[in-house]
Amino acid sequence: MTSMKTTAEAETPGITFELVTLFPEMFDGLLATTVIGKAVAAGTVAVHRTNPRDFGLGNYRQVDDTPYGGGPGMIMRVEPIAAALDAIAAARGPSHRVLLTPRGRRFDQEAARALAARPRITLVCGRYEGLDERVASLVDDQICIGDFVLAGGELAAAVVLEATARLVPGVLGCGLSAGDESFSAGRLEYPQWTRPADWNGQAPPAVLLSGDHAAIARWRRRASLRLTQALRPDLLASVPLTAEEQELLDSGDDPEPK
Repeated sequence: MTSMKTTAEAETPGITFELVTLFPEMFDGLLATTVIGKAVAAGTVAVHRTNPRDFGLGNYRQVDDTPYGGGPGMIMRVEPIAAALDAIAAARGPSHRVLLTPRGRRFDQEAARALAARPRITLVCGRYEGLDERVASLVDDQICIGDFVLAGGELAAAVVLEATARLVPGVLGCGLSAGDESFSAGRLEYPQWTRPADWNGQAPPAVLLSGDHAAIARWRRRASLRLTQALRPDLLASVPLTAEEQELLDSGDDPEPK
């Protein structure tokens, strides 16, 4: 019988995450604080954590073994992970299964948006030197958060969970917030300021204090495009400037945002 740690379980959550991890406690901070913690408490987001060690082999609950063919480190066995996934499906139904792995497709805002449209997502976290190749046959998708090495999939799963959950309606305080952020449309977000109006001789652009909402909106769009052009031209290569955006860039005579 499985032992599952449930952070929150709503009757009708906006999205449910299943985390398959040898270190479920690594998610405690994320799920108890910030907007994700509030969404969990409100029942908008439900999270369940399942430890493959509960399905380990023998008296010592073994979950890993030496690699066939030799080599350093230990490999996570397929049986405990398969059993954990079966138990999740039996307890709460099917879900979209995602393996966090360096060979996965690159995770970005579009991928987060696609995941946010799904009601249930299972994130499988590897550990040690890697996973038995047969684990890949148990999942629907494979995701990588970047070209670097982590000790396990938990931090990657936390990134995917937060980036995805915050796109679910009701998670953010303002429904428009997610749509204005960096990468939401292949552009960096415009720069922001708040009080004080003057700090060490530095002040926000006058237009932001003007009360002219149309002028402010136009300035922000132009600033977003200029930042993207200067700092992330690769985004423009993927999502080229429209004729309207090019005209907006060409028409501005205000200084470049810093």
